[in-house]
Amino acid sequence: MSAADNGGSQVKSAVRTVELLEYFAGRPGLHSLTTVQEAVGYPKSSLFMLLRTLVDLGWIETDATGTRYGIGVRALLVGTSCVDGDEVVAAARPALDRLAEDTAETLHLARLDGTHVVTLATRPSPHHLRPFTRVGRRLPAHSTALGKALLATHTDDQVRSLLPPVLPRLTEHTRTDREELIAELHTVRAQGYATDREENTLGLRCFGVALPHRSPARDALSCSVPVARLTPAHEQLIRDALCAARDRLTPVPRQR
Repeated sequence: MSAADNGGSQVKSAVRTVELLEYFAGRPGLHSLTTVQEAVGYPKSSLFMLLRTLVDLGWIETDATGTRYGIGVRALLVGTSCVDGDEVVAAARPALDRLAEDTAETLHLARLDGTHVVTLATRPSPHHLRPFTRVGRRLPAHSTALGKALLATHTDDQVRSLLPPVLPRLTEHTRTDREELIAELHTVRAQGYATDREENTLGLRCFGVALPHRSPARDALSCSVPVARLTPAHEQLIRDALCAARDRLTPVPRQR
């Protein structure tokens, strides 16, 4: 085997390893070898050897029979390290704490990841009626205030290259036409915040603002509120608090 062939083989193995970890990360629980093979399409013998290697290294776990596989604890350690060492997360923590005090609602910090947003930090509402959320949760960008706030920092053509013409429907309120979403993003840019009107979860309204640390932005803050508790005055308070938090987190230009 030539060096070039060996290098290509190593890259292929790395890609397959990452794809396997992403497969298990997106599908909680344990899965049989046949189920995994049907999903990823690798030769069963190669897949088995790769799974056994990942089990030995702690990235994949098995049940007592050794025939069903799921994500391992080392993936959690790496994910925790990613969040703990992130500068934006560290900078946003005081802002999240203040927003929690000002709004008494559930707050999120999330990052754009392809066509989705991933939660990096959260503050739960003290109310009994509140949304369940967790760090690492991945949601479609087009149906969330977080995602729309971030998509609005892209050009229309960039959004078209990122999203398909027809978008997945999560609720009866989800906007599924890409061009209609792009038209809404024009409004988001003009007003400075985005709104999710029960488009991701029925009974839940969300408001989001992008953090302009980069252009296009990759991080955003949001506040989620049960519709039953949302009044016009409370909505205004939330929007004002989010915009103020964004402005406090906006980097000050360096003096030359």
